[in-house]
Amino acid sequence: MRRDLQGRGENPRERPGGGPQESGPDGEVPAGRPTAEQIEHLFVGTPPRYTRIEVAALAGVPQRLTERIWRALGFATLPDDAVAFTDADVAVLLRVRAMMENGLMDDRTVIRMSRALGQTTARLAQWQAEIMIGAMLDPGDRPSDEDLAAVMETSRRLLPDFEQVLVHVWRAQLAAAGTRLLTIADITEEIAPTRLTLAVGFADLVSFTRVARELDERGLAELVEGFEARASDVVAEHGGRLVKTLGDEVLFSASDPRTAAVIALDLVEVIHEYGPDVRIGLAYGPVVPIMGDVFGTTVNLAARLTAIARPGTIVVDDGLAGALADAPDVQVARIRRRPARGLGVVQPYVLRRSPGNH
Repeated sequence: MRRDLQGRGENPRERPGGGPQESGPDGEVPAGRPTAEQIEHLFVGTPPRYTRIEVAALAGVPQRLTERIWRALGFATLPDDAVAFTDADVAVLLRVRAMMENGLMDDRTVIRMSRALGQTTARLAQWQAEIMIGAMLDPGDRPSDEDLAAVMETSRRLLPDFEQVLVHVWRAQLAAAGTRLLTIADITEEIAPTRLTLAVGFADLVSFTRVARELDERGLAELVEGFEARASDVVAEHGGRLVKTLGDEVLFSASDPRTAAVIALDLVEVIHEYGPDVRIGLAYGPVVPIMGDVFGTTVNLAARLTAIARPGTIVVDDGLAGALADAPDVQVARIRRRPARGLGVVQPYVLRRSPGNH
């Protein structure tokens, strides 16, 4: 779908189906500055043939539902006479209809799945495009037509492999998510992902605002990406989940309190070696998972504990301190009670490695 059918130079067509197609004779990308049509053809394939009314009719899906699906995917509603849909779009809607007729999904589930898919793939596509452009073009020079054509040709050659890797990683992540739910069920006797008991932690870069003012745009980007990359590696190494990144802050979770503690301890060390210190707040208790994120009092408490923590330290709540009481490789020390905004007075503890475990 096109967000702006008139501004083709700035907004190439976007749509939810289809696959890569060759963009010139023998699959080569034409030389010179790529046009919006060439970009569209490379990534989408067949040209648009249908209006939104026609695509709904061909798929046998109510027009109102198709419009809700497109909006959930992140695409604008187009005029009735705008030709912006392909045979691949029809095929996608036919699959949706089949799943609904088989009783596998209802309207609400379809919309929620569409929103998850749209938001995730939009960020993924933007991120990957920035990586490729950054790797191939000099940020200090204006790219020539030949430079842009080279980016297009590289994209054409990588698309089939990227597509296969994407599907494999997605399936592996589904398996990991299912395994985490089973682990949580073993601990709490609850598998329905509506209210889970987890350890959640915020790791916050210290003095980020001051440091950011001292860096140029490229330096700031490198700082943030380096921090997020190292945090992601540490969380993944110990089997936790990186819930989200917020530039100077990451939110992670783990079903096992000790795992969360080890992640936090390693984060402090790894990020200190990288440059700036972090401070971390950890809490253990019930959370509500929504749209891949986590919410609830436990999450709010972890955020408040982060604000209490000093640079290079980890502060945990009563729940996590109790769960770590018998852990041989970590120790917790009670500190004075503190007021936490919106939560009243809380009893925090400082988390450290046990002597001999550094």
